[in-house]
Amino acid sequence: MRVVLSIGGSSINPDGKPDIKFLKEISAILRKSKHEFGIVTGGGSVARAYATAARELGAGEYDADAVAIIATKQNAHVLIAALGDIAHPNVPRTFERARMHLGKHKVVVMGGTIPGITTDSDSALLAEAVGAKRLVNISNVDAIYEKDPRKNPNAKKYRKLSYDQLISLATESDKRTAGTHFVFDMLACKLIARSKLETHFVSCKNMKDIANAIEGKEHSGTIVR
Repeated sequence: MRVVLSIGGSSINPDGKPDIKFLKEISAILRKSKHEFGIVTGGGSVARAYATAARELGAGEYDADAVAIIATKQNAHVLIAALGDIAHPNVPRTFERARMHLGKHKVVVMGGTIPGITTDSDSALLAEAVGAKRLVNISNVDAIYEKDPRKNPNAKKYRKLSYDQLISLATESDKRTAGTHFVFDMLACKLIARSKLETHFVSCKNMKDIANAIEGKEHSGTIVR
């Protein structure tokens, strides 16, 4: 079975420095699993910093996105280094090339693709391209909430959601600008809905939840199906 992971840049590279512990632990989980994996890495704080700088220097949103994509690919390369021989050694630029390499390697890691498309949407498109049945979103938030829990400590946490409910939540937060925080952006939500892709949202701090989500088991995050 093929599983796609969408790993937020804040998981790989919090505060501008790669998290070696996280990279080693996620690598160990993937090595033990019997599945094949397509992975898309986000850009995190580094992408946001460069996108913001580009805007302040006069760049438009297209160019701010392009700068942010570079950060996603840096994170992809460092994850490949952690995975070693189970991963394809390069970062594919297209979903077609990722699909081709996944038949020869256990893990293929992508960064962002084109300006205007978030890595949320990239992960959903990759899942469709490789025929994955499950997508696991790994970030610095442990589940989906009605509001940003970092700003609203009493926000309601959702354990299970339908696709329509997820789309409704995304509508409120999707601003379509580089480096912004989404629940899961609108296009990504509609893509997983059209493909009926079972999607799990878990924290990068909870390796047990990540492992369970990969296997489709219960965890403390959110399941959308």
